[in-house]
Amino acid sequence: MKHVVFKDRVKLYIRAGNGGNGCVSFRREKFIPKGGPDGGDGGNGGSVILQCDANEDSLLPLYYKPHQRAKHAQHGMGSQCHGRNGADCIVKIPIGTVITDAETGELLGELLADGEELLVAKGGKGGIGNIHFKSSTNQAPRDFTEGIKAEERMLWLELKLVADVGLVGYPNAGKSTLLSQLTHAHPKIAPYPFTTINPILGTMEYENFNRLRVADIPGLIDGAHDGVGLGHQFLRHIERSKFLLFVIDVAGTDQRNPADDFLHLREELRLHQESLSDTPYLVLANKMDAPEAAEHIAEFRKKTDEEVYEISAKEGTGLDPIKEFLYGHFFR
Repeated sequence: MKHVVFKDRVKLYIRAGNGGNGCVSFRREKFIPKGGPDGGDGGNGGSVILQCDANEDSLLPLYYKPHQRAKHAQHGMGSQCHGRNGADCIVKIPIGTVITDAETGELLGELLADGEELLVAKGGKGGIGNIHFKSSTNQAPRDFTEGIKAEERMLWLELKLVADVGLVGYPNAGKSTLLSQLTHAHPKIAPYPFTTINPILGTMEYENFNRLRVADIPGLIDGAHDGVGLGHQFLRHIERSKFLLFVIDVAGTDQRNPADDFLHLREELRLHQESLSDTPYLVLANKMDAPEAAEHIAEFRKKTDEEVYEISAKEGTGLDPIKEFLYGHFFR
């Protein structure tokens, strides 16, 4: 059976609550034969509100519950009783969600901070009762107004992860292993390409309780900016990373060259979004425990002229300098 563990794009059907109708009523009490109108107003319908929640990291709950509705309001009643307002529908979504109208394509907004809200369907206003139509020439009005029907619409929700650090590399470069070493995340790790098929978040913690949010982006391949290998779905999660770690496999194979890998990755990011060329980064030469690594790292430095941090994610070596660099970049 197919098991969906992550969703970063879902269609949401929403409906706000209708406003309640105003009431036509007349006061009827003993010894008050002509009490006059006393119809109350209808309540206001509930609205649908999207609310950013730092505890959410996927749109998966909305994938399973794509219909979200606010409550209708209560109609007005006699004795000038106001109908109860309909309850709002608060929909929790992850930080970094972009909201667009599914029919028009209009960008409605994007939520980037915990607790931030966006009203996407306003509840209908309640009607007024006949008490409001009383006048010197109309002592017994039977007029009222109906509540306003609420909005219904379809939305596209698209998640672009907001991470402090994004891990970028070709399939099987060791990003998932590195994430498991830097954070408490437990991604799937296996010796074959495309083990990671969805972005995975982890939190790197320091002794003084400072934290960095780290995202493992599924492996990119040449042509990712044109959609090759689900490229667009992966690349959009890199857009909001404040810092990038290029994880390069320096063990080398007949098909892969570490220096070419790095240059191609940089070009894929530039072609996807020009501004990604300006995102600060470090280059991590992974799998330094392999026999061929020393020769390949020398060639890499000569061809790219990049400062390289030598690590072995599998052995957990060379990671402390990276943590120290990131701490200095973000907290000093």
